[in-house]
Amino acid sequence: MKYSHLYSPLALGDLTMRNRIVMAPMTRSRARQVDDAVSSLQVDYYGQRADAGLIVTEGVHPSADGKGYNRTPGLYNDHHVAAWSAVTEAVHERGGLIACQLMHCGRVGHALNKAEGARFLAPSAIAAAAEIFTESGMMPMPVPDTMTADDIASVVDDYRQAAARALKAGFDAVELHCASGYLPAQFLATGSNQREDDYGGCLDNRLRFVEEALSAIISETGPGRVGLRISPGNPYNDHIDANPLETYAALLALADRLGIAWVHAIRMPSTGIDSLMLTRRHFSGALIGSDSFNAAEAEAFIADQRVDAVSFGRAYIANPDLVTRFASDAPLNALDKRTIYAGEGAPGYTDYPTLALGG
Repeated sequence: MKYSHLYSPLALGDLTMRNRIVMAPMTRSRARQVDDAVSSLQVDYYGQRADAGLIVTEGVHPSADGKGYNRTPGLYNDHHVAAWSAVTEAVHERGGLIACQLMHCGRVGHALNKAEGARFLAPSAIAAAAEIFTESGMMPMPVPDTMTADDIASVVDDYRQAAARALKAGFDAVELHCASGYLPAQFLATGSNQREDDYGGCLDNRLRFVEEALSAIISETGPGRVGLRISPGNPYNDHIDANPLETYAALLALADRLGIAWVHAIRMPSTGIDSLMLTRRHFSGALIGSDSFNAAEAEAFIADQRVDAVSFGRAYIANPDLVTRFASDAPLNALDKRTIYAGEGAPGYTDYPTLALGG
């Protein structure tokens, strides 16, 4: 086969991927706004893409406070468990694997996107210098509440409970989102963490929240079903750190000590940091590389052992049968950018054609 490495199996902690094509986590803003639940739309969407070696879901908030974006799904009650169970069943019926990406947005968000009374929690009371989409248009982000010690303990337990619910809903694994300026990254970064207690100041202290969150997840799943998403140096959502190379080297060493199954690293040459090389240097588990790969480049990176698997984002939005298209060198459907984020409807979500349907 032309892409023999891309189509080889991979041991990923306690899991075995049948190929090394990963569906990347992508916010699509189609959960039910009224209750943060997924619906039959997500059953179809993820089920269509179950040929991937692993699906990583869109970011899923572990509490109402953790929500930041419009129409993103949660996993913090029994109703959410039942709704997600239909999704995981659809993926498993096609022999696929699916991981739930837990994403607490912290200071990132707006009140128009959250339930009434939901809080904005962050390491320090510093607003992100950025705007966010709401159904009333783009809005500046608010000043968050500085988390107390009790808040920190409560959020760590939210992660633990969400991991337990993920297993109950049939997910095969959990990925902690520690990129893009969300809560774990806010604790890591000197620009958003100006605490003077055990969770701020020196690097060991700034790592403490992530260590506790990962450990809480591991207490429910075991380390072999846990991944970590990172993007060192990425300034998205005003994520600014004085020394990201040092910070993420230490984070990766921590992840290695905890024995988690994988790190999912976004490559971003504009940062001046080679996140893939950095991960290989400090982490001995599996490495999933992400961002703007095509099939040939993914094959080459896997063959050269620069990564173990590759995740695909926008290509997966437009091509539910991406695994088949890569294998046959078939052309890809064009992405309709207008419908990446488009409310509750199926257009641009579950209606892209497959080769079997003449697409």
